[in-house]
Amino acid sequence: MNSTVTVNQIDERIARLVFSNPTHRNALSAQLLNALDENLVALAARRIPVVILGGEVGQPVWSAGHDIRELQHDRDPIAYGKPLEQVLRRIRAYHGVVIALISGSVWGGAVDLAMSCDLVVADHSASFAMTPVNIGLPYTTSGLLRFFNNLPVHVLKEMFFTAQKLDAQRAERFGVINRLVDSAELEATALDMAQGIAAKAPLAVAAVKEQLRILEDLQPLPVQAMEQIAELRRQACESADFGEGLAAFAERRGAVFSGQ
Repeated sequence: MNSTVTVNQIDERIARLVFSNPTHRNALSAQLLNALDENLVALAARRIPVVILGGEVGQPVWSAGHDIRELQHDRDPIAYGKPLEQVLRRIRAYHGVVIALISGSVWGGAVDLAMSCDLVVADHSASFAMTPVNIGLPYTTSGLLRFFNNLPVHVLKEMFFTAQKLDAQRAERFGVINRLVDSAELEATALDMAQGIAAKAPLAVAAVKEQLRILEDLQPLPVQAMEQIAELRRQACESADFGEGLAAFAERRGAVFSGQ
């Protein structure tokens, strides 16, 4: 397998977590996600207060999202126990600050990965496209809530209904990107932000992060609503349309959806 995750220890307070899957546009394979999770656990055990997460600067694609080859064998790759959801929870629960360093386009589940980080530093090549609708995959309620807390609802609908890119300028305007800089300044900007955070009281930062996580999760839903959502997702995941979407993607053609 070509996917790797490397930890570069910048100093005793800051680590750079670099993921790579070059032959598949940095797709989030199960192997890559499991390696990310393991490294986040190790960094948490060492109480590293700031983690910078991302690929190498200058690549056209930050991540293509889920590895489409694995979706052929998994009818619901974003369910609770799956590798991506595990990594998203790990980032959100990490005691310190996780900064997404983004250069290039971000697709599908990788957008969720970026938005689950605490801060986003990006260059002008960055863009964000939520593409599950292209293959007939319904997103989860927990995933939608992460976007709901970060984007105006009409922008959220535009992203999920059209699968079109949100470019760097609009992403900055809506607060998805904290710092938008030229590529040559990207690493230095992320490091400067990390050093500023690492110099602060770590227990205070951790307490604020956990409070915000709890507040974001305060979205109670009636049992009936949860059951209705679960049934809608089950129908979509088991539909012929989902199979057609996967086949069309693999065959590099437009999908013909029937609503069945």
